[in-house]
Amino acid sequence: MSREKPVSQSPKISAAARLAIVAARFNDQIVGELLRGCCERLTELKISADRVEIFRVPGAFELPLAAKLAAETKRFAAVICLGAVVRGDTPHFEYVAGETARGIQDVSLQEKLPVIFGVLTTDTQQQAIERIGGAHGHVGRYSADAAVEMIALAEQLRPT
Repeated sequence: MSREKPVSQSPKISAAARLAIVAARFNDQIVGELLRGCCERLTELKISADRVEIFRVPGAFELPLAAKLAAETKRFAAVICLGAVVRGDTPHFEYVAGETARGIQDVSLQEKLPVIFGVLTTDTQQQAIERIGGAHGHVGRYSADAAVEMIALAEQLRPT
């Protein structure tokens, strides 16, 4: 398991670029911290709150549809998906984690839009906590960095 994350590039993006954040309510203690860290990092990156819209959904499984609906509005340069799926005693984890990941990737490819996978998929609650400011950094903050970097790349590669 790699513990190294890419160093943030903090690229410049269009002043008109807007972001959607879709966050699950399930495991809200964890996801709420992902959301807080993501918004804090976006502010540090000079993206004002009026350029960010937040949408809440029941759980991680609903993230792909919400991301698709947000993408279809054409208002956003990126969609950040935040959630937490913690393994339990049943195979439910595999279905939710796998289909959420696949769905988010499908939206990104179909819409040709950065859709960021900020979903924790951990075996334990403690592992999730370690990824919201603990030993493994803060996935909410990393998700903001990834969104801004991908917006900059998309702006660079789009035909004029």
